[in-house]
Amino acid sequence: MMFKKKKVLLGIALSSILISGNVFAEKSPPDSEAVLPLEDLKTFTEIFGRIKQDYVEPVSDKKLLEDAVKGMLSGLDPHSAYLVAEEYQELKEGTTGQFGGLGIEVSMENGYVKVVSPIDDTPAQRAGVKAGDLIIRLDDKPVKGMTLADAVKIMRGEAGSKILLTIIREGSEAPLKISLTRDIIKAKSVKSKMLDKNYGYVRISSFQSGTGESLKEALASLKKENGGALKGLVLDLRNNPGGVLNAAVEVSDAFLRSGLIVYTKGRIPNSEMRFNAAADDLIDDAPMVVLINAGSASASEIVAGALQDSKRAIIMGEKSFGKGSVQTILPTSNGSAVKLTTARYYTPSGRSIQAEGIEPDVALAQMKLEAVEKSDFKPVKEADLSNHLQNKKEKAAELKEAEAKEKDALDAKDYALNEALTLLKGISIIKH
Repeated sequence: MMFKKKKVLLGIALSSILISGNVFAEKSPPDSEAVLPLEDLKTFTEIFGRIKQDYVEPVSDKKLLEDAVKGMLSGLDPHSAYLVAEEYQELKEGTTGQFGGLGIEVSMENGYVKVVSPIDDTPAQRAGVKAGDLIIRLDDKPVKGMTLADAVKIMRGEAGSKILLTIIREGSEAPLKISLTRDIIKAKSVKSKMLDKNYGYVRISSFQSGTGESLKEALASLKKENGGALKGLVLDLRNNPGGVLNAAVEVSDAFLRSGLIVYTKGRIPNSEMRFNAAADDLIDDAPMVVLINAGSASASEIVAGALQDSKRAIIMGEKSFGKGSVQTILPTSNGSAVKLTTARYYTPSGRSIQAEGIEPDVALAQMKLEAVEKSDFKPVKEADLSNHLQNKKEKAAELKEAEAKEKDALDAKDYALNEALTLLKGISIIKH
């Protein structure tokens, strides 16, 4: 009986491989990776039969085969995976900007869930989850031994339900316990504001299918608010976990008049793509500073790399995450999908992003600004001296406005953003 089961299963495996165009041999030649050895499939069917016969509880053929496919893909790299129908649907929802959960982009590292980046205005971001955190428990369940898909499934849930994350964070002596309330995540990928007269700010939190169009609208709004062209722009890609490749190309193209944006290389011909910029720049060559950190990954690294290689922007902050691989979603006949790594990204100069990341032109440590405590002591100035000459052009209203702006900048406590604005102002002074 055991032998018959093997024969039936082996026949199924042989049929599926032959359909895909591969060839079988009793023994695989050492110089050929396209030929699969029959002996390996015999081992697989033997183990399959042992599980069916000897495992402590009955297991369906469907589950065993599905788990085998999951293991096959997860063994390739951290980003390849088998997505069951529910997971495939969640992935599609994520690229459109609305999905349920905690609001974190995650990957696997040494058997634990690693936070690539929290998404802006989500339960995770508001609770203080940080890029680089390692999640070791989900409620009372240890993460070790779970697949990434299993962990994500637990973290997802109905809006209003709670989950307790146990986290290991660099610099913390003991694990942290963070309670989160799940919510419907409606990620608005582009936000903008004026930092100062003539200087704009755009924050991209993720790259979705509509991000390129949202960026155009944000830049138009900034110009209108400013009453004319900008003298400088800060593009904030910190803690941006990436997303849709086409969106990264559109964002890069918005600031480039010509040249290569990114190209990909893989084993199969259709994995090789090149993307070039059109002849327009939506901010008319105004100076740019792009902010990145260790949570900037994938699509955000494409943008930073393209603008850096073309000398279009100064990259400021920390070295980025280093996720430079392309995943292709391949739907299957049963409503599921395979997410398969098919290529690597390269910047215009030929740099591979994979496991290297983008090195900033101006490196900044993680710091925050704090206002100096008020003191009764005031330094003596010319205006304090008796009989000092009056400045008739001086207006109290202008002084008050300048003080308010200075206070607003200090209240932000964003060291990197203030450094970026200072740099842009310096460039503008020299340029003009």
